[in-house]
Amino acid sequence: MDLSAHPTVERLKRRNRPIAADLGEPLDAAWLRRVVLDAGADDVGFVPIDRPALDDQREEILKAFPRTRTLISIVVRMNREAIRAPARSIANLEFHHVGDVVNDLTRRVVRILEDSGVRALNPAMGFPMEMADFPGRIWVVSHKPVAVEAGLGRMGIHRNVIHERFGNFILLGTILMDAEVTQYDRPIDFNPCLECKLCVAACPVGAIDPDGAFDFSACYTHNYREFMGGFGDWAEQVAGSKSALDYRRRVTEPESASMWQSLSFGANYKAAYCLSVCPAGEDVIGPYLTDKRAFMNETVVPLQEKEEVVYVLGNSDAEEHVARRFPGKTARRVGNSLRPRRVDDFLRGLPLVFQRKKSAGLSATYHFTFTGAEQREATIEIRDQRIEAREGHHGRPDLCVVVDCATWFGFLAGEKSLLWALLRRKIRLHGPPRLLVKFGRCFPS
Repeated sequence: MDLSAHPTVERLKRRNRPIAADLGEPLDAAWLRRVVLDAGADDVGFVPIDRPALDDQREEILKAFPRTRTLISIVVRMNREAIRAPARSIANLEFHHVGDVVNDLTRRVVRILEDSGVRALNPAMGFPMEMADFPGRIWVVSHKPVAVEAGLGRMGIHRNVIHERFGNFILLGTILMDAEVTQYDRPIDFNPCLECKLCVAACPVGAIDPDGAFDFSACYTHNYREFMGGFGDWAEQVAGSKSALDYRRRVTEPESASMWQSLSFGANYKAAYCLSVCPAGEDVIGPYLTDKRAFMNETVVPLQEKEEVVYVLGNSDAEEHVARRFPGKTARRVGNSLRPRRVDDFLRGLPLVFQRKKSAGLSATYHFTFTGAEQREATIEIRDQRIEAREGHHGRPDLCVVVDCATWFGFLAGEKSLLWALLRRKIRLHGPPRLLVKFGRCFPS
């Protein structure tokens, strides 16, 4: 059907408005940059969809918006003193407010692009996310690697992007756009991270090691207590309580009040101290260079000495860290909500929940053969306090584990007994059983 003479098309021509089919030329980068900055961003950069650094998320991005040709990465500053305040209510107000600013301005830019005949969309800055995929990949686009590729900073040892001027006191957003631009950005040629290790000193759960290793599960369990899995654990406490009195034995009144606040206002972060104490960035570094001891006393020590409950998984490195480093803080065991139900999620999640210190002295190769709903093979190697999980069988195994998928994932979720599974031959071992015990010690309960 020929629409060239349709009244709508005729009106577009008379108004000199672009028609989508005519948008063959790249957008002017200077114009687009000005549009984004005028919308409220503090910095912006452009990345092509075919940039190699996006290889690991390109499929998911294109699933959300198949026409994506350019990613617009934006930075919005946060107020530093709010994030540094020991009162987390102040910090959370800033997190939530600036998060709304990011979502509002990216939406505003998308509207301007639409009005110019360019198709685009803005995934959420943080939440909501694709929770149907939890505990797997729940985000549409990973903003941090995009920001790094767009020249908006580098990842610090604390796994946050550090902008060369604003430091890590920023939130990020991304717009997916069906158009190319005349000039793309590249990563900056240095890392603003000072490797001062103040984030290591401040983290209440020891999630950041001095050598750069990161304990995801420790950070996730405490800092995100009132998000995703933490809420699920709380809901199970409610469901498992025999009475109101039993519930009060399980959950303190401040914890109930905090969960109510998160449900009514917005999920609150329990720490994010790594952001609070970071002195990197041109606008931030001055007080640290002037007097490092004073900076430490004013910024780091109040967070270290703050009396608070720290949420940990049982038998975890984080639990030992709290007891060893922070006698004024109280470690409280909670349930593990990172419960995989698929082989892919299990293999992808192993490095995230691996406990380095618990693995000391273990050097072994495990061959897993999954049967039942998923028939897969995998190799898991633990050596030198590091773990690697790969598809297929590789090398010579120290222990072979043949396991029914439903049984294995039920065991990991605490729904099935390991002894029952072994007796029913739902789990079969070829090699020393003690290696399975040692394997289990490397992961929190």
